[in-house]
Amino acid sequence: MTISHFMLTAWDWEPSVVAGCAGLLAAYAAAARFRFSRRALYYVAGVFVLLMALTSPLDALSDMYLFSAHMLQHMLLILAVPPLLLLGIPKEMVRKALRNSRLCRAEEVLSRPVLAWSLGVGVLWLWHWPPLYNAALASEHIHILEHLSFLVASTIFWWPVISPLEELRMPPLGCVAYLFAACSAHTVLAIILTFAPVGHYPAYINPPDPYGILHTIRGGWGLTPLEDQQWGGLLMWVPACLVYLSFILASLARWYRLPEADAVSAVPSAATSAR
Repeated sequence: MTISHFMLTAWDWEPSVVAGCAGLLAAYAAAARFRFSRRALYYVAGVFVLLMALTSPLDALSDMYLFSAHMLQHMLLILAVPPLLLLGIPKEMVRKALRNSRLCRAEEVLSRPVLAWSLGVGVLWLWHWPPLYNAALASEHIHILEHLSFLVASTIFWWPVISPLEELRMPPLGCVAYLFAACSAHTVLAIILTFAPVGHYPAYINPPDPYGILHTIRGGWGLTPLEDQQWGGLLMWVPACLVYLSFILASLARWYRLPEADAVSAVPSAATSAR
């Protein structure tokens, strides 16, 4: 099979993924009472990226051939889908949801920066621990759990930074510290993956090659298992930190727009950071 033929045929319209994406859109439409603002475009984009990450040939490449493709898929689930979904939620929808006392209490607990950061970064590190990573490749159920945990933990991580309600966000300089620490954690893990000897993820050394494209990957692309692992580490390293950097710059811009008195009060205190 040629690569072009693979790209056309290796689509996996998994019913649970399609139903889940359709459910996200239906729930949004119902909550918005079918009155859509420009924010809805972000939400639809988030659902589209989620669908493409899990049904396109990228999924087949990541499951059976390339560690680097799997890393790209993970970065989409962690750094693209949750921010787009959150940016697409209208303020009124959040205010209405938080009238429920249980949801309000859950938001107060989960939005604490230390907890939200620990969940987001901790889940990333946990699933790239070789025994768990390899177990997810070997079991479809564990793989689904992995993807769901990425989506949930990353949504919690991004909430204090880009919550639809500005009063629920951390102060701008607090966001800078929060995101810089996350970028540093990504960088450390990426360095480990980039420079680790090949073999920690053995499924990519001699894959079964059901699509008959391994010769092209190894010969035509010249992508050895070691180079594949190095590219995966670099994908976690550079693009991920660029995403964090973009939100850091947005937080600084928000700080500069504040009146002088508010800007002083936006400097995070120890009590605020541990909220």
